[in-house]
Amino acid sequence: MHRAAGPPAEPPRLRALPDALPSDAELIARSVDDPAEFAPLFDRHATTVHRYLGRRVGELADDLLSETFLIAFRRRAAYRPEHVQVRPWLLGIATNVVHGHVRTEQRRYQALARAAAEPERHGADPGDSADRLDAQALRGPLAAALAGLKPRDRDALLLLAWGQLGYEEIAAVLDVPVGTVRSRLHRARRQTRAALGGISPDDPTSEVDR
Repeated sequence: MHRAAGPPAEPPRLRALPDALPSDAELIARSVDDPAEFAPLFDRHATTVHRYLGRRVGELADDLLSETFLIAFRRRAAYRPEHVQVRPWLLGIATNVVHGHVRTEQRRYQALARAAAEPERHGADPGDSADRLDAQALRGPLAAALAGLKPRDRDALLLLAWGQLGYEEIAAVLDVPVGTVRSRLHRARRQTRAALGGISPDDPTSEVDR
């Protein structure tokens, strides 16, 4: 005796694939009409921008991060993706924000240079410990050398070394020719190496002439 065939099994339903995430440039374009679309850019890039600012101005980075994104938000309608990508654009804004605190940046490097030469103190607070870690990373002489650079040369050097930008990106965010970027980097490298007394494996200027 044969069983009656049951209803045919339904074919497995294909799970809908999520839409591709919008690019940074698309988010900025959308945010012109819908400001809420700008928020994901903070989630994507805040850590990178904050790290860059922190190495330049220390604890002031929190305030300057907010200022950087506020300026970016206000200028979003003028952003042109064919000119520069969003991450370099934000780092360029951050660099301009640092210009208002050049003395703070110089004092920070000078303090790090001094801290690197001081003996370790017991009972130091966490903030002090963090500064000492930065001092070790920068190496005392390197911090002093960075403090002695002209701001425009330091900008180019640190956008390359800490911002991880290429020559063309640096030229775009600083609004100067690539040749000017090369000149500034060469000058910054020469001055920094002279201050260090040679090439160090921890010297961020070692990649300048790549």
